[in-house]
Amino acid sequence: MASGNTQIIPYSPVPPPSSSSRSTQQVAYEVFLKSHGIHTFRDDNELERGGVIASDLQKAIEESKIFVIILSPNYANSRWCLDELVEISQRQRLILPIFYPC
Repeated sequence: MASGNTQIIPYSPVPPPSSSSRSTQQVAYEVFLKSHGIHTFRDDNELERGGVIASDLQKAIEESKIFVIILSPNYANSRWCLDELVEISQRQRLILPIFYPC
């Protein structure tokens, strides 16, 4: 549940029609992130994992204006992801959850 000025805007992408010739092509990436002119922080496997949120991740959360969170089927199984989500939800910022896969 959002509190204060936090906004949560859910988004679930619509899959392309199965009859499309593109559906048979090999997929190289799960996500294409284009951020021309927007300074972005990407939380990925390069960050050190540990019992608490790493200081570089904590700083990025504190200094971010918008949060785009990709919620995969296993997202809630990760204590690390849930700790990050708690930290993010304490900010009064825009949260854009993307549910993947549909």
